[in-house]
Amino acid sequence: MSKKKLSFAIFGNDRQALETVHIWEVLDYLAKREAEIYMEEGFYNDLCKDLNEDIHVSGVFDGANFNTDYAISLGGDGTFLRAASKVGAKQIPIIGVNMGRLGFLANISPSEIKETLDDIYNGSFDIDERAIIKLESESEIIEAYPYALNDIAILKRDNASMITIYVNINGEYLVTYLADGLIVSTPTGSTAYSLSNGGPILVPHSAILSLTPVAPHSLNIRPIVLNDNVEIKIEVESRSHNFLVAIDGRSINLHEGTVLTIHKAPFVTRIVKRRGHNYYSTLRKKLMLGADSRK
Repeated sequence: MSKKKLSFAIFGNDRQALETVHIWEVLDYLAKREAEIYMEEGFYNDLCKDLNEDIHVSGVFDGANFNTDYAISLGGDGTFLRAASKVGAKQIPIIGVNMGRLGFLANISPSEIKETLDDIYNGSFDIDERAIIKLESESEIIEAYPYALNDIAILKRDNASMITIYVNINGEYLVTYLADGLIVSTPTGSTAYSLSNGGPILVPHSAILSLTPVAPHSLNIRPIVLNDNVEIKIEVESRSHNFLVAIDGRSINLHEGTVLTIHKAPFVTRIVKRRGHNYYSTLRKKLMLGADSRK
């Protein structure tokens, strides 16, 4: 068993702060290992408020101001996506503990926390590398973190009018969408927003992206699967003269006429995967894939 002292950045949210039993399991385990524990500032404050006492950690960080051996996400997939955005290009492996509902990304159950941390110290685990996409603009500054592990969605604002979305692939015109929006999804994000709009399930590491329209005006518009080495250019027309872009749920407002480019990022998100965990069994369990409702 490794005697190396490891460091961990811990992410959570105020709702998961109430799940103190499992959180204390993590903190107690790491303290016994003499690990360096760094906690996201907002989560730390919520825990201290809930417990009415200070928690002993090696440090508290804000944003992406940390550099550790591992990151731990305590929450659902939303918490995991936020942790991934803060890890960014650091290539720090993320341990996703599911305290939410579905949990595709955060796929380690609370009952597996100690076993998973044992695996970390024993070196008995795998790293699952997931592709990321990046949003760029030729005319506007993208103030939000521009990388997405799940998806980038082009959406109408809060009015009843559809938007017009012109799409080019590698400089060649593809199609014009009249719809409420368009979702550009990675394989990781294919079981999220894209799937709820009728998009295909993409197996991780398949090196493809999908374009899934949101409530298209025409019935002959269907999701399209592309190689992930393409460059996707998008331009939007809107009666309100602006539109929304959601990057893994982080929304920004952009002006009509803005030309957007989406392409594969130069780095990946690294996820700790327990040996014996299988993607296809996760599909069957989480989505009830192939389940016969008549039985």
